[in-house]
Amino acid sequence: MRPERAPEDVEPGDLTEVPRPREQAGLVGHAEAEAAFAESIGSGRLHHAWLIGGPRGIGKATLAYRVARWLLANPAARDAPAHLAVDPGHPAARQVAALSHPNLVALRRTRAPNAKTLATRISVDAARGALALFGSTAGSAGGYRICIVDSAEDLNANSANALLKMVEEPPPRCLFLIVSHAPGRLLPTIRSRCRALTLRPLAQAEVARVIGGFPPPFVQPSSEALARAAQLSEGSVADAVALLDPARAGLVSEVETLLARLDHPDWRRILALAEKLSGRESDELFAASLDTVFRFVSAELDRRQHEPPARLAALVEVCDKIARAAREATTYNLDRRPLVLSLFGDLAGALRDAA
Repeated sequence: MRPERAPEDVEPGDLTEVPRPREQAGLVGHAEAEAAFAESIGSGRLHHAWLIGGPRGIGKATLAYRVARWLLANPAARDAPAHLAVDPGHPAARQVAALSHPNLVALRRTRAPNAKTLATRISVDAARGALALFGSTAGSAGGYRICIVDSAEDLNANSANALLKMVEEPPPRCLFLIVSHAPGRLLPTIRSRCRALTLRPLAQAEVARVIGGFPPPFVQPSSEALARAAQLSEGSVADAVALLDPARAGLVSEVETLLARLDHPDWRRILALAEKLSGRESDELFAASLDTVFRFVSAELDRRQHEPPARLAALVEVCDKIARAAREATTYNLDRRPLVLSLFGDLAGALRDAA
């Protein structure tokens, strides 16, 4: 059972009652990525900066902390390890879980004293404070000094440049593990100095296995609910956990029902859905609705992949229109109700055109 968190103990990416990546001793999937680190360790030429990319919620940070934990627990190791597992009772494992190891720093968004919410970006002061680890002689003798960036998308221009300077001129025995949900958007100069490692979404069975291994106080769902969440998660544990929420699961089911009846749209229920999604407190439900719509269109395109592209063009155009309208609604704080109504109308028209 993981320790209770204080109400003010909030970090980016936290999931209710779910252990944080640094608290998880195991790793499900990503055997090739782990083997790449093990081989590099055994070669004696471990690259100083790794860019760990892939969709959100698939285990990128868990892998980064797993690598850091092993290196900190085995500072004198020279041979390639068979795996990177470390006993949770090992002192280094406990220090990593608490972020108290003198040779490890996590560069991430934090909440300033007296602030009510997390910072929206990693400031340059935060970056310089974290990177000070590499300019000092503090820490345990020997071994690696390690910085985990989680995630690179949270860096602002100045903090990204501070990181770049350190990655360009790395001190001896340092390691940067940079987690990124969209590596292509990073500074090219950072990407060029990193060894890229792309993680793929997990299989449905792997998603279910991860969630099934969460200890109390996480409440395990029914097998049916877990299977459905894993099926809809697209390989993301974070998305699967979100889909276990009854409100979100019910909303997804409602949107799926409405999409299945686009040949005769139920405008009364569509209008009720638009009302439900109109409030600012419904941001997550709105995002889940869009994910359901895009998943529906993707499945429809897959089903019709052997048809002439011209017949499917309308569906692709509608998806682009929906994505664009959703971005504008978020950027300019627009009323979502017209967007939801037009979404179903445009999809119904596109399906008629593709029939």
